[in-house]
Amino acid sequence: MDNAIRRIVLIVALANLAYFGVEFVVALRIGSASLLADSADFFEDASVNLLIFVAMAWSARNRAHAGMAMSVILLAPAVAFLWIAWQKFEIPVPPEPLALSLTGLGALVVNLSCAYLLAAYRDASGSLTKAAFLSARNDAIANVAIIAAGAVTLYLWRSPWPDLIVGLGIAWMNLDAAKEVWSAARKEHEAVA
Repeated sequence: MDNAIRRIVLIVALANLAYFGVEFVVALRIGSASLLADSADFFEDASVNLLIFVAMAWSARNRAHAGMAMSVILLAPAVAFLWIAWQKFEIPVPPEPLALSLTGLGALVVNLSCAYLLAAYRDASGSLTKAAFLSARNDAIANVAIIAAGAVTLYLWRSPWPDLIVGLGIAWMNLDAAKEVWSAARKEHEAVA
């Protein structure tokens, strides 16, 4: 079972790393807070899944420590959002809505594929696979919101606010996932201590 999980998380890590590059470039080009937060989330997912790939060969105690480290890594998108949000308040320009929605759609395809691959293993190795699955699931939800923010900006409200609101939601989901993973890792740590 561990070999199957390791293979899946490696595939997920590589997919996330590839789309991080795409989304990061587009986010900077169009000035999108939600895409920048989501690209940081793709990088965080790649890091988490690479850490899981390596940690699967570790002892239960070291896996629990890795789970705690992952809960901290899950905070990266919140930090990225705060950085771009601050810039948006200084220069309140909406992002290009079509590029925002299309990039969000591409991210949704990647994240749904990753969530599908990870779903069967979400409870198999405690906090490690829980972190991977929660990241992919949260990202898919965030991508739907990014697509909606692009549509709202294009058709209803030419403002940076839809993008900022979605970016805040992405940051909030990652804070919640970090809390869940930390809790699962603490229980694992207590069980092996």
